Amino acid sequence: MKSIALLPAGSVSDEAAKRLFAGDEAEWKHHRLIADVFMSTVNGETDYSVIPIENTIEGSVSLHMDWLVHEVDLPIQAEWVYPSIQNLIGRREAFQNEDGTIELSRIRKVISHPVAIAQCLQFLRSELPQAETEHVGSTSEGVKLVGDHPEAGWAAIGTATAAWNNGLDILKESITDHDNNYTRFLLVGPEPYTARSSVHTKTSILITPPEDYPGALHQVLSAFAWRRINLSRIESRPTKKKLGTYYFYIDIEMGLDTVLLPSAIAEIEAIGCQVRVLGSYPSFTYEQLNV
Repeated sequence: MKSIALLPAGSVSDEAAKRLFAGDEAEWKHHRLIADVFMSTVNGETDYSVIPIENTIEGSVSLHMDWLVHEVDLPIQAEWVYPSIQNLIGRREAFQNEDGTIELSRIRKVISHPVAIAQCLQFLRSELPQAETEHVGSTSEGVKLVGDHPEAGWAAIGTATAAWNNGLDILKESITDHDNNYTRFLLVGPEPYTARSSVHTKTSILITPPEDYPGALHQVLSAFAWRRINLSRIESRPTKKKLGTYYFYIDIEMGLDTVLLPSAIAEIEAIGCQVRVLGSYPSFTYEQLNV
């Protein structure tokens, strides 16, 4: 039985992980902070960590990317996509009128993870302009805080599972600014993921170009282009070593067990770039996980 580190019960991470491991026995180790999730696997306390890495609305989760690149050396073993359905959660009787309607203007504070709050900004501005926002480590932590302070006039943004776990009500369903709000998750750890197979394989690499090589990025992209290798994502991030120096995070829709990709990497290294492979792994769509 595999042990998996992840953010608290009732978070989107929790729901997503249980979808990936559906039908398999697993031991769940919930942590309040993403740093503790990573370190649980680094220290050998768990086999894998579940990391939210990208969202439809907010894009990359930079903090989590930086941990993956700068703080730990855990290879990516799988990725999957899961819908982030956020709800406004609270204690109904605290905001209910005599006719049973909910008076949102009574809410004084909304608590959640900063990414979840960012996903619901239009709703917050139009429906709750009077409410301040407070950031916490996960959506489920915000829901628990609301449950622990029933008289405070607080609400949270989180999952239906978190509301049920804490005995709270959904005051407003699906409050994200866009209906197609999905989050991409990574499974990282020392062992390959073998519980499911996928027809899609991806590889993630980091490329650090030499400082004195004009046109290095063009040369890098050319190595993929003439081989007709498709890149699904390319993003620059600071190396944190010197101002103005960056690495490029690239997701490639091809596995390392091919002829083309290793030769492209060899060509990129030949021009003086440093290449670090973060993982070559199965990629699952939400539809695949629902089969």
